[in-house]
Amino acid sequence: MAVTEEPHDVVTMGRIGVDIYPLQTGVPLPQVETFGKFLGGSATNVAVAASRLGRSSAVISRTGNDPFGEYCHQALQGFGVDDRWVTPVAKYPTPVTFCEIFPPDDFPLYFYREPKAPDLELVPEDLDFAAIGAAHIFWVTGTGLCAEPSRTTTLTALEARAESRVRHPAGTDPVRTATVFDMDWRPMFWGEGGATTEEDVMAEARPHYRRALANATVAVGNLDECQVATGTREPQACADALLERGVELAVVKQGPKGVLAAHRDGTRVEVPPHPVEVVNGLGAGDAFGGSLCHGLLAGWDLEYLMRYANAAGALVASRLACSTAMPTAAEVEELLRG
Repeated sequence: MAVTEEPHDVVTMGRIGVDIYPLQTGVPLPQVETFGKFLGGSATNVAVAASRLGRSSAVISRTGNDPFGEYCHQALQGFGVDDRWVTPVAKYPTPVTFCEIFPPDDFPLYFYREPKAPDLELVPEDLDFAAIGAAHIFWVTGTGLCAEPSRTTTLTALEARAESRVRHPAGTDPVRTATVFDMDWRPMFWGEGGATTEEDVMAEARPHYRRALANATVAVGNLDECQVATGTREPQACADALLERGVELAVVKQGPKGVLAAHRDGTRVEVPPHPVEVVNGLGAGDAFGGSLCHGLLAGWDLEYLMRYANAAGALVASRLACSTAMPTAAEVEELLRG
């Protein structure tokens, strides 16, 4: 990135692919007759969500060198997301993901990422360290830690970002806001070390999660994801453990019980979920993530930030798709006004 170029508000790093979602709800996948094609991948959806809220965003990832890879570029450009760091891998296809939709709370996912997903082929040489260091928010996910060379690349990016923060301490680089570790636990992507039980798979992942936390300022995850990182599922204990690992803000998502956010300065809030009629719960967490970035950049107080992010997630849960369902600021504000 040229020194004269403005830093991105949000740079995310992680999964990208194509979501093939049924256009019929309450129908088992074998009986579904019509599908829609959408841009997908958690890190990608967060960048899209931030862009829909008016923030400049970019994605670091890899696709196959195939028509679905080209679709990902076209979709990112259509959403106004910088795609310069999304590069092709010749030997692996762009991954696709299918789902079933059984509202209000059953949305099975079927990932097609074999023999290997291109986004796991990121290597340190792919990284623009100047852009990562300058981004106002840098967002990485737990999925990036599940296999090499992506694991080393993700940790290298986090360490470089942390070193950049040391060179620009608080007060000398006021636009720098956060380094976010979205714990994004997908156990089916793990187990390369021979682990077979869920507990063993979590134990395999835990040291890598903790290395990521050591260089993050914000940690975001549901109770399963917090358990991977901390070994506990009790929300307050999860928040305490994440803060002890060095982050400044711990965000613990509790499903129907809402979200708990704890800051190192002692501020701690619990906010209930925003009630909506759920159509498809997939993507709600990514809308939450994009809104979290938006609110951190705006400097909002913690309670309003959590309410806003909850409302954005609720809007996506009330819609069928993920990326195309990400709300605008006006839509979130309207929902908050009731």
